[in-house]
Amino acid sequence: MPTYDYECRECGHRWELFQRMSENPKRKCPECGRLKAKRLIGPGAGIIFKGSGFYQTDYRSQSYKDDAKADKQAQKSASEKSSSDSKSSKSESTPKSGSGSSSGKSDT
Repeated sequence: MPTYDYECRECGHRWELFQRMSENPKRKCPECGRLKAKRLIGPGAGIIFKGSGFYQTDYRSQSYKDDAKADKQAQKSASEKSSSDSKSSKSESTPKSGSGSSSGKSDT
């Protein structure tokens, strides 16, 4: 059963009333006793999720989940390919140390 907000148009008194949805709105103000009360339109109660594990994607369709899985695998294979390409290009461009002096001193 919802809680409704009411306001008296005569005296301005505001109050809440816990009543069934099927009940007619109350007309009598509990403060002044006149029949000038009106039910107010409120924002309603928001949904509150307590605890962890509530995500927007929890209730997705199976086809959505399958498509997301395929996209993830495609991205993984693309990133593996790009990382292997960058490793091979680094090894080719790195100078090899071999014979010869690398200390920079000359024999004089």
